[in-house]
Amino acid sequence: MTTAHERPPVVAGLLLAAGGGRRLGGRPKALLTHRGRPLVEHAVGVLREAGCEVVHVVLGASVAAVRERAGLAGCVLVENPEWAEGMGSSLRAGLGSLADDPHGVDAALVLLVDQPGIGAEAVARVRAAYESRSTLAAASYDGQRGHPVLFGAAHWAGVAVSAVGDRGARDYLAAHRDAITPVDCSDVAEPYDIDTEADLSHLE
Repeated sequence: MTTAHERPPVVAGLLLAAGGGRRLGGRPKALLTHRGRPLVEHAVGVLREAGCEVVHVVLGASVAAVRERAGLAGCVLVENPEWAEGMGSSLRAGLGSLADDPHGVDAALVLLVDQPGIGAEAVARVRAAYESRSTLAAASYDGQRGHPVLFGAAHWAGVAVSAVGDRGARDYLAAHRDAITPVDCSDVAEPYDIDTEADLSHLE
């Protein structure tokens, strides 16, 4: 039972959606169409369905067009002017935004916009792994670590320092491998990326 001095933990969704789709002819991934709506809108829906009431979305390429075309009402939109440097800059921008969120966010559940094969069931499983602000958890697919990844707030500063280029949190996670709670999602999700023209066949 929650007392007046306690509150349920806030696990916020952090959607990284800034990529410019260089290998897709410069089409921003956020605006690729999936199930009749922009991919960024679809991914926000996945996070919300999985129980994330607070959602921050990091935008970069074609930000004005994404704001205009995608239904992102209720989300905190974070513009990353350094998006071309790679995923690391977007992760830093997103964690910085979450640190300032008035809800007092306890953990970030990081999802990538170009992985539509990861649905709400997998995201909810990883979200359920939260135990404290020191929690580190990640989806696992046939024994391989993937997304989404949950970072308790105690890890944010360390992640931000190590998040450079396109490596995102890879180096931080490798250094803290023994602390990660793996969450098997092999039976409910497919962690493919939409990176090339051939990958567009995954979109509906």
